[in-house]
Amino acid sequence: MIFKPPPDPEELGVSLEPIPAELSPGTVMGPVHLTVSNLERALVYYGGSVGLTVLAQVDGGATLGTPERELVVLVEERGARPAIGYTGLYHFALLVPERPDLARWLAHAARDHVRLVGLSDHVVSEALYLSDPDGHGIEIYWDRPRETWDGQVAAKLTTLPLDAADLLTELEDPRTAPFDGLPEGTRMGHVHFKVAAIPETVEFYRDVLGFGLMARLGSDAAFLAAGGYHHHVGANVWESAGAPPPPPGCAALRHATIVLEDDGERDRLLARVEHGGGRVDDSPFGPLIRDPSGNALSLA
Repeated sequence: MIFKPPPDPEELGVSLEPIPAELSPGTVMGPVHLTVSNLERALVYYGGSVGLTVLAQVDGGATLGTPERELVVLVEERGARPAIGYTGLYHFALLVPERPDLARWLAHAARDHVRLVGLSDHVVSEALYLSDPDGHGIEIYWDRPRETWDGQVAAKLTTLPLDAADLLTELEDPRTAPFDGLPEGTRMGHVHFKVAAIPETVEFYRDVLGFGLMARLGSDAAFLAAGGYHHHVGANVWESAGAPPPPPGCAALRHATIVLEDDGERDRLLARVEHGGGRVDDSPFGPLIRDPSGNALSLA
């Protein structure tokens, strides 16, 4: 029997349910922290295949990104098993600045035999998907010009086959185009979560945190953002409906990061969380909160 994985949420048509957002337009996503079962193996993959640079390394952990920005933090837990059948990370998405940057990455993947799990044209963006050795989902994408989709996210967001040949026309010769890693300007575009239920997820990210609901696919998936972006946060239940968070011993999401514009906005967000009965924990990375599915978020 051939196993067909569930479709990525961006692969489905969605309906618009606009809600005024409370977060400022400058809100973005920051580093994603992950548990891995073998740090040495993970560093080879994230450096050689993904194209991230090791910015710092200590016993049992490493920070990776581009020279000017942290993007991924890895923490080793030897023997950790993939977090299958639980809530957690569906994928994190690295946004490159320009279409030729995505073309260079695709040419590198073809030359260096980097295994992809998807290639999609989402109309608002073009995206390549892969999975690290522990099963953490990764997206590398670029956004089409905002004026082509601004205010029309639900009508435009869909999935078509990526025209890889057309993408590679951005390069003079894909066979020899240099690839020295992900370029400066690459940032964490969005984070997509596996959740237990969509209604409670929307209530938390929209009504408590203040993200705008950009689009929703019934009770299966939702896309939320600050400042009218197509999505900073995605959520779906295909692999996780009614599921608990991963138990200890899993190679799983440790936390994602929401980067707020200033301390005042963070204080207002924390007040909304506490007013809604949520718990706020201290962490070395800032206040830590959890969504209804147990996915942890640090507020930077």
